[in-house]
Amino acid sequence: MRRHVQAALLLLAGSAVLHIALFSQLYLRYVKEGLRPYLIASGVLLLVLGVIGAVRDGLPFAARRPDDEPEEEQQEAASAHGHDHQGGPRVAWLLFLPVLALLLYAPPALGSYTASRETGNVIAPVSEFQPLPDADPAPLALSGFIARVQQDRERSIAGRTVLMTGFVTPIPGAKDGSWYLTRLVVSCCAADSQSLRIRVHGAPAPPADTWVAVTGTWHPGGELGTATAAVALDARSVRRTPEPISPYKDTPPVP
Repeated sequence: MRRHVQAALLLLAGSAVLHIALFSQLYLRYVKEGLRPYLIASGVLLLVLGVIGAVRDGLPFAARRPDDEPEEEQQEAASAHGHDHQGGPRVAWLLFLPVLALLLYAPPALGSYTASRETGNVIAPVSEFQPLPDADPAPLALSGFIARVQQDRERSIAGRTVLMTGFVTPIPGAKDGSWYLTRLVVSCCAADSQSLRIRVHGAPAPPADTWVAVTGTWHPGGELGTATAAVALDARSVRRTPEPISPYKDTPPVP
């Protein structure tokens, strides 16, 4: 890859990063909100490096360093040695693909394909549970529902109707027609995502990756308030809902 092409790639990469971090919230599909300043700084740095490279390669011959000989002489010298030092490996051109994708069509957030390949439901111990909201249904984050089902000895979730949002993950071979209401949460970026999954009974599964709001009650199984309790829901209603701006943030829905 020629030096002027490398400079163009740096300029495009910097523009793409700044495009998703400054002028939209698309960056939330890939990293947590707190990393936005670092993305902006990275985009600016890439632009600066690209400008430096473009200016350097645009200098007249007299201003070049002694080792910056004309391209024809470099090619002749490379031919004499049997290989070319000027160009990089051809596979480097593939770096343009993700850059152009960010500029023209930003890839979507991770979904059911990723969630179906993870174990899911790694919930930290909760020492004390706050009372459930008085609203009926009570809005809950998926992590909150899972924790109450398996850790709340007071069984506060018993008999309560709850409302949760997430995307649909099919369960291959599920004879009862059940499916997963799913969220992916991240510690830093999409690469370290972990899934939260609640098995939904009593309602047909919408298409995979569809974001839905589900209203229902705990589906009995095992002993409520212990690790044996089923992380499942008997659905009363399932309606489609827009994908949230921050898809990796597990928050209660707005009633």
